[in-house]
Amino acid sequence: MAVSDGSGHAQCPLTYDYATFNGSLPTLLPNPYSWTQIASIIFIDAPVGTGFSYSTSQSGYYSSDTKSARDIYTFLRKWIIDHPKFSLVPLYISGDSYSGMIVPQVTQLVLQGNEAGLNPYLNLQGFILGNPVTDLHNDENARVPFMHRVSLISDEIYESAKTNCNGEYIHPSLANSTCIDDIRTIAECTIKVCDAQILEPKCSFAKPKPLGLSWGKKFFDEDMPSEYLKLPTEHDESWCRNSNYVLSYVWANNEEVQEALNIRKNTIPNWVRCNKSLAYDSNLVSVTEYNYNIIKDGYRALVYSGDHDMLIPHTGTEGWIYSFNMTVVDDWRPWFVDGQIAGYTTKFVVNLGDGLTYNTVKGAGHTAPEYNPEQCFQMIFRWLSYYIM
Repeated sequence: MAVSDGSGHAQCPLTYDYATFNGSLPTLLPNPYSWTQIASIIFIDAPVGTGFSYSTSQSGYYSSDTKSARDIYTFLRKWIIDHPKFSLVPLYISGDSYSGMIVPQVTQLVLQGNEAGLNPYLNLQGFILGNPVTDLHNDENARVPFMHRVSLISDEIYESAKTNCNGEYIHPSLANSTCIDDIRTIAECTIKVCDAQILEPKCSFAKPKPLGLSWGKKFFDEDMPSEYLKLPTEHDESWCRNSNYVLSYVWANNEEVQEALNIRKNTIPNWVRCNKSLAYDSNLVSVTEYNYNIIKDGYRALVYSGDHDMLIPHTGTEGWIYSFNMTVVDDWRPWFVDGQIAGYTTKFVVNLGDGLTYNTVKGAGHTAPEYNPEQCFQMIFRWLSYYIM
């Protein structure tokens, strides 16, 4: 069984029929690559106020990294009490993107609860992270080396910035004018690039990001597809990824759909993919230590990254993984789906247990299952089955 903190859109059993969408209620189709074919999955809207989740008091909407993790852990324990037949089913905590800050905390809470003898016992096996935020500074700072690797900035620009900024691109000294100039040049070269998948078109309705490399909370903002609904009908918008998200707005805000899902009436004003009005405190800067401690205690970990994701580039993810100085037992090599390279994989161990498997997903963006569903389906199936990647 897997507990997933996030939308889980690409892993769900149903998907939208994009080809026939005409503005009315979208048609649903079976998703041939749904992860629910492999595992029983609890999808959780968290923190409170996201998706269809709500609080009966205003104070309940105030949340943080640590509070969100505690809320999920509390929910999970209550759910197992209500569904005891799942108590001994192998349990994995999973999440993508910013859930990378939450999943390790929830996993640690489960581990600590088991050690303390709390009931019910949760049969924890490990955790899964996709395109994960794990260190707010290092994830952002890793974008410049990534930009250079994929030729968005030249060797000369990169070497100049690396020298003048001394590797610090997010919070350079304002007195360091040469570094500031280099950062401005890098921003000018990349501001029109689609940061979720660098090869895809950037939506014309997307709000411009700040002309710099430190976006703060905007680092995790989504260009809202609701803006697409406001465009005139004659607007000639070439396809972009966020255009697909319009269907989720139309579907999730339909009264008949909400009734079928047993959504309580008048609990939320309207459904949005990213609720930017939440009173949320990002009170943790890094969770990499959580990751190491869990792996060191013998629990499994799967970490994967779309290699064309510029939001949370794989360069940063690889940075914290290699900083653990774990033993490499299966060195960097390609992994395959249908005879084609699907990405690259490396496996690490500490002292005991199955260790950490790290996969890149070739050509995928943020997050990987949305872009390469078949490859990610095969990846998760092999890993959960203890098969060789």
